[in-house]
Amino acid sequence: MQIFTCPACGADLYFHNTGCTCGQQVSFDPDAQTMRPLESPCANREAIACNWQAETEGALCRSCAMTEVLPDLREDANRPLWETSERAKRWMLANLARWGWFTPDDPGDRPVYRMLSEQTTTGQEDVVMGHANGVITINVTEASEAEIVKRQEALGELYRSMLGHMRHETAHFLHIRLSEEPGFPEAFRALFGDERADYGAALKAHYENPKPAGFDHVTSYATAHPHEDWAETLAHLMHLIDLLDSAAAAKLALPDGPPPGYDAYASGDTEHELTLAIDLAIAVNHVNRAMDLPDLYPFVLAQGVRDKIAFAHGWLRRNARH
Repeated sequence: MQIFTCPACGADLYFHNTGCTCGQQVSFDPDAQTMRPLESPCANREAIACNWQAETEGALCRSCAMTEVLPDLREDANRPLWETSERAKRWMLANLARWGWFTPDDPGDRPVYRMLSEQTTTGQEDVVMGHANGVITINVTEASEAEIVKRQEALGELYRSMLGHMRHETAHFLHIRLSEEPGFPEAFRALFGDERADYGAALKAHYENPKPAGFDHVTSYATAHPHEDWAETLAHLMHLIDLLDSAAAAKLALPDGPPPGYDAYASGDTEHELTLAIDLAIAVNHVNRAMDLPDLYPFVLAQGVRDKIAFAHGWLRRNARH
């Protein structure tokens, strides 16, 4: 993610800022990817601190307009969980816009998000994260750091976050979009396997006998089914490109790069991008251990995984050239 500039005083502003210390109120323009003086604020600005500008006064911004269902806001604890979840969604959508996805120039369909909570005024409800026919269900309960840690330990996962959920579930939608492109289904099946295989049976088999991640899969869950392999692979592509882009924006670099101002979203050299991102992650992992903190990126990318990431990278960047 870039670091932005106050339009009044030139001070640094960060993606979630609604104002500058100089007093200037700002809104984020998702098309120009810049901070502007406050104009046409999103209708959710006061409710969840959404700092995106809307196309018209009093309307929802592009990101908030994609949310069709809200959690039960009669339960007070759900509002901050909704706010955190929408913030993660805006971050992900701003990243994808760098590759041309869901912008005014993108003629394709948009995903629809259902933000649900397990806590309601009528009692506890089961909420299953997932994607079905363009509708993405997000369990905002997992916007709680304590809840994420608890589930990460229960499921034996190395990494789990709301931003990760957004990237993973939206990757399923992007598969639908890309499947309309000539040549994509055949190329996908040659590398990931046939996604038409019985999904329910595959997940059942995975949970009964989970396989470890290996040469061809970035996580154990990726082994369950080609759809999950794609979603995990694409999520990790987005993690690593954003890590590299954010490091360059913050002027963090090793001797081999990236240089300050480097645009990680502009490069099509996946192997070079992954090498820079992993080298940075290893360095930050070392620093984190000095503070007894978890590794920033606790994964090893075998060549088979890198090949899949390169495939996903090529197809996602393809949209930016349309």
